[in-house]
Amino acid sequence: MTNQLPPGGVRADDRPWDAWHPREVAERLRDVATPWWVAAGWAIDLFRGEQTREHEDLEIAVPQAGFPELRAALSDYEFDVVGSGHIWPLDSPAFDVMHQTWVRDPATSTYRLDVFREPHDGEVWICRRDEAIREPFSRIVRRTADGIPYLVPEVVLLFKAKWTRDKDESDFAGVLPLMTTDQRAWLSDRLAQLHPGHPWIERL
Repeated sequence: MTNQLPPGGVRADDRPWDAWHPREVAERLRDVATPWWVAAGWAIDLFRGEQTREHEDLEIAVPQAGFPELRAALSDYEFDVVGSGHIWPLDSPAFDVMHQTWVRDPATSTYRLDVFREPHDGEVWICRRDEAIREPFSRIVRRTADGIPYLVPEVVLLFKAKWTRDKDESDFAGVLPLMTTDQRAWLSDRLAQLHPGHPWIERL
């Protein structure tokens, strides 16, 4: 991301949200062949098997190369590029700078979904904060019993560690007892790379 914002953006403050449930997204994307997965807080709850808190939005991720297929599957909706507190049309230069894309209902102007366009090398995911961190999609994406794909908690928490807001701390505390030794070790090692001295490392 550059220090200078792309041209043409406007503030994204107070945009109305009425997010879909992960089950609804899975139904809408049932014919999409490209990998995609629920990310962020909802992914933690899908791993836990229950909704543990309110979610003001819903984030999913898709490999950059697969974004056109996902967009086509949601062709009845508008897409806007979002980043650094600003919003741009999909065809603006911001598309190549920012990784977030919000899905907007044209009838109500409310947003339903936040799509992360993820860097990758074929079937290998690349962490956008450190491209040395790479994992096959097959290792970092699991499915619920009813088939909803979600990001494994150790990767979700790696991103949440940057902010450690109240909801991030709650997600970490709630999921920590459910993580395997291997999951804890992976997260501890990657936190040491990205956030040396992070307080979660000792707790892991």
